[in-house]
Amino acid sequence: MDPKAFVSGMAALGAGIAALACIGAGIGTGNATGKAVEGVSRQPEASGKIMSTLLIGSAFSEATAIYGLIVALILISKVV
Repeated sequence: MDPKAFVSGMAALGAGIAALACIGAGIGTGNATGKAVEGVSRQPEASGKIMSTLLIGSAFSEATAIYGLIVALILISKVV
């Protein structure tokens, strides 16, 4: 087996696995948004505090997806 082809294949596999971070971030943000809407519907007077907490949590969740995307792009650039 050609070592260069093996390294390229493993880099592509790693990029695919790193891209899975986007799925986890999407699920997490969706769950958090659903719970925030539920909380606002139960207690409308706390909507400001709930929404600010939601935005901070979503930012952390999306940061994970961005890191995964960056790793995937770096690995893909090694393949090409």
